[in-house]
Amino acid sequence: MRYLVRARVKPGLEHALLKAIHEETLGRGSVAEGEYLRNMQDARLCADESTRWVEVCYCPTPLQEERPYWEEYFELTRVQDAHDRRKCRDQNGSEPWACGDCDCTQRLEMKLKQTGKSFMDLLRTNRE
Repeated sequence: MRYLVRARVKPGLEHALLKAIHEETLGRGSVAEGEYLRNMQDARLCADESTRWVEVCYCPTPLQEERPYWEEYFELTRVQDAHDRRKCRDQNGSEPWACGDCDCTQRLEMKLKQTGKSFMDLLRTNRE
């Protein structure tokens, strides 16, 4: 299933988060290891100052496995279904593991790219 994640970097952890991204240690040990880095590259900082990204998660509970890795740096403020669960081929059992390459994910990510500013650009700028 795909989720739209809204989060805020915990105060004072911006530098540590950027370092974890650059050193590729963000999410290390998770089954979704590389996904964390991709999520940050695609994340957007929106007008309400929340950071948003699309998360693909196959856990029975949203972000069940990923949550501890994200919560090291972020306060997760909202995690919502990105589209109708009944139409999700992974969720309805018609195509296991479909979310990774689903065109719904691509459409949602393209829509998100049109909002806000690049989270990584702002994270780097605030470091300097």
